Amino acid sequence: MFKTSELAFAPEQDQPVRYMERTRSYYLGLGYENPYVWAHFIDVPFTPLKKSLSQSVLGLITTAVPYNSEKGDQGQGAPYNASAKFYQPYQLSIDGNIDLRIAHVGIDRQNANMTDANCWFPLEAAKRVVTAGRVKMLSPNLYGLPTNRSQRHTLEIDAPLVLEMLQADGVDVAVLIPNCPICHQSQSLLARYLEAAGISTVVMGAAKDIVEYCGVPRFLFSDFPLGNAAAKPNNIPSQDFNFDLALRLLESAPAARTTIQSPLVWSVDPLWKLDYSNLENLSAQEMMRLREEAEQARITARELRASSLGT
Repeated sequence: MFKTSELAFAPEQDQPVRYMERTRSYYLGLGYENPYVWAHFIDVPFTPLKKSLSQSVLGLITTAVPYNSEKGDQGQGAPYNASAKFYQPYQLSIDGNIDLRIAHVGIDRQNANMTDANCWFPLEAAKRVVTAGRVKMLSPNLYGLPTNRSQRHTLEIDAPLVLEMLQADGVDVAVLIPNCPICHQSQSLLARYLEAAGISTVVMGAAKDIVEYCGVPRFLFSDFPLGNAAAKPNNIPSQDFNFDLALRLLESAPAARTTIQSPLVWSVDPLWKLDYSNLENLSAQEMMRLREEAEQARITARELRASSLGT
């Protein structure tokens, strides 16, 4: 028989954050009058595994960026850093000195860990499953997908480039790890594109509403702060547990739009979910400051994008 305590309701705020709603209200509050229109599809491509994972090459795709000391603060507690953004897909050898950062995107800076890269890029967990024989091998490179508000650019420019990289490296299956709200949309669009091209995918994300609204083949949802979708900080068991869940989802998903939620809990107190882009927590003075920062970030990003793309 259940005890009364086991039947008690969870706190109202202990549910996935509605990031589309939260960001819409936030930018309207800052004075931006044209709400962003998120990608939304009914049909979702789905490619079952063509062979077992023990015979497959696995690729990791991130929206994090290689650290560049010339581009300002990108460490723990760093403010949003538009100077560190990138606008073209990249690949980087997994055998090199890898230092990926997430200061260039809109993560949850009040709660996410920005020091332990295993929180947003599960390379070490992936290496361990290869050693254990769970996966045949990792691709020789990791892959970077730009965070792009233009859905058309992601689908028509970035996704084909990433697919070309994966095919050149013989990738059979891909794990995609987004960070910010737009990252979740970009990675979802890429997952759809790769799946249609015959590569099985799973998204490891923290923005449930954005990923499911877009529509992806397989989604491992962790109810963690944006920027830490892969694991809890400095916690190897959580790294391995979540990565194993992602692999099991690759193997067992019966159809598109299969979502499973990691049972791992970020914090016993769910109040952290009220922090991200929440107007109710901001004074008029703070909103004015954030508006000025947003405008400066837009200018910086526009200049960098034009320089990067040669326009």
